[in-house]
Amino acid sequence: MSRSAAWIALLALVGCGKGLERHNGKGKGEPAPQTLRLESVGPDLWVEGTTIVLGGADFLPELVGPTTLTLDGPKQRDVSLPVRFVDYDHLEVDWPGAAALGLPEGAWKVSATLQTDNAWDATTYVSPPLELSLTLSDQLTPRLDAVEQEASALNAPFVLSGDGFLLGGSEGEAVALFDGCFDPDGPGGCQPVDRVEVPAIATTRDTVQVPMSPLVGGVQPGSFDGTLTLANRHADGTLITAGQALPVSGRVGTPRIDALEPTLASLGQYVDVVGAGFVGPGQGDFAGVTLLELDGTLRAPGGPPIPIELTLVPEYVEGGVLRYVINEDDALGRTFDVRDVQGTFEGTARPVIEWLDDRVEGEGTFASFSLVPVKQVVWLRFTPSFIESLRHFGLREAHEQVVQRIVTVVERDYAGVNLEVRRSLPTDYALYAEVELSGTDPNGIGLLGYDNTPGKDVGNLRLYDRIGGVNALTQLDGYPGYGGVFVESLFTFSEHPNGLAPEGTPDPAFDELFDAFRPDQGGRPVEADEVSSALVVRDSDTCPVAKGRSDKIGCAIWALGSLVGTTVSHEIAHSVGLGDPYGEAFHNTGDWSNALMDGGSSRTFVERAEVYGEGPGSFCQSNYDYLRDILPSDDADPQAPRPDCY
Repeated sequence: MSRSAAWIALLALVGCGKGLERHNGKGKGEPAPQTLRLESVGPDLWVEGTTIVLGGADFLPELVGPTTLTLDGPKQRDVSLPVRFVDYDHLEVDWPGAAALGLPEGAWKVSATLQTDNAWDATTYVSPPLELSLTLSDQLTPRLDAVEQEASALNAPFVLSGDGFLLGGSEGEAVALFDGCFDPDGPGGCQPVDRVEVPAIATTRDTVQVPMSPLVGGVQPGSFDGTLTLANRHADGTLITAGQALPVSGRVGTPRIDALEPTLASLGQYVDVVGAGFVGPGQGDFAGVTLLELDGTLRAPGGPPIPIELTLVPEYVEGGVLRYVINEDDALGRTFDVRDVQGTFEGTARPVIEWLDDRVEGEGTFASFSLVPVKQVVWLRFTPSFIESLRHFGLREAHEQVVQRIVTVVERDYAGVNLEVRRSLPTDYALYAEVELSGTDPNGIGLLGYDNTPGKDVGNLRLYDRIGGVNALTQLDGYPGYGGVFVESLFTFSEHPNGLAPEGTPDPAFDELFDAFRPDQGGRPVEADEVSSALVVRDSDTCPVAKGRSDKIGCAIWALGSLVGTTVSHEIAHSVGLGDPYGEAFHNTGDWSNALMDGGSSRTFVERAEVYGEGPGSFCQSNYDYLRDILPSDDADPQAPRPDCY
């Protein structure tokens, strides 16, 4: 037997390897929501390459079935276009162009409908029609009307109004053409500016922003006076220029810093440098950079001030914003242990811009910010396959309540530890962990959950683990490549998994909780209007109940959220170094009562589901002490004292 085959056989006995929870399979589908609404379509002028954005409700992903947008015009022929799922409220359509579809340019009044062929219940759903007035064009000639805002600093925007601007992407882009004179503040006199091209950003068809780019006059202080002309460069390279130019004046001063935000930051977190006059890469063919010079002191609580003089390289965002991430590899990280240090910097922050052979120093500005201990941010990414797999449980319409229960469980399990759960993509941290929750186990071996991050990260040094997707490193020794948490695998606890999961260790409580709603067992799925009146469960003694339907719905939501939530907590713990962080084991040794880091076969269904008075599973004292050591918090342990597992 090969090493990988032997390893998989062992899994069948113990139920969990490194971050591994057993079970899964595939099954047939159940009914979809019967509402589908198209509420908005934009923009209202389409050229070849336009990305059409559809807004509405109850949109369904491709895994449920294909969706098409049908445009029914009274004079032109009907058009049907495939759509791309973005989320449950947004879809996108790529417009191939009027000529490609044999349609004339000009005004087009149509009735728009969406159609989804739902493979789960073999039913086609059609949205109510939405009446639209559109304009089709093969090419756009821009028109400039007015300068709404002059540029007051380097890379600050001119804001212009008009019409017919390309929106970027596959359409092509708007560009600005500058003509005039740049007059430096120092000696040298006027420098002619002749047809200098600068990329523009059209936010709508009638509004465009053009930065006061260093391409126009460099980065030394001075003023530009002249004209600005807009042009559209289509995707095929065709350049169409507006028929008129507008007089503009722009000012370039020395760079400045107004604020550092936030004033408290930890390892992996962004600090925004807000000000004006910054430069960065991508300014034409020339590289530019803005440096951040800090000169002051760092004072730890109760300690003496430590002088620091550092030069940092933040990320350029736009002319008025830089982003610096607290990290262990640059001058700050090499000077201080930013993972554990606490202290407040006070001193001056100075921007320095470099572009070509020019260097311009800004004035120093008083700045203050504090370094705080490391925080682990965890993004729980609920994929469409997770949401749609809830149909098998009959709980698709209660998905929001199930998701909220999962989040509540994970937050409870890590209470008193400096770990923060997010439901949306973090934008304030560069370093964050991700847990992908999906429907079926793509490894095909029926796992509840699997931490597919490489090795045992003792001390949680990475901060950026992704539990999900495929990791080639974990496949090298025959381990499964795909990680995450797989909700359909829970059917292994059913006495009749019906192909949704492999035969496992059934518990009658699973069927008692879910059979009333499972379509494959003749149950009636939960409907949207039943969710608000469902029982709100408070503890594990409440469920299951044999009362009315609303009570049973509440218990099903509670149990499913608990099952998935504790699995998520278990896999996160693996990714940060548990169990047995300083040894070779990956779980607690032995079978302990309500111990969250016990192996899979030692954690019963009722403990995981938190029903019949069992559970909740929690971290043993040594597990919890380790978590507090790597992610320290001033919050008290809400479960102290904890039992230990040894």
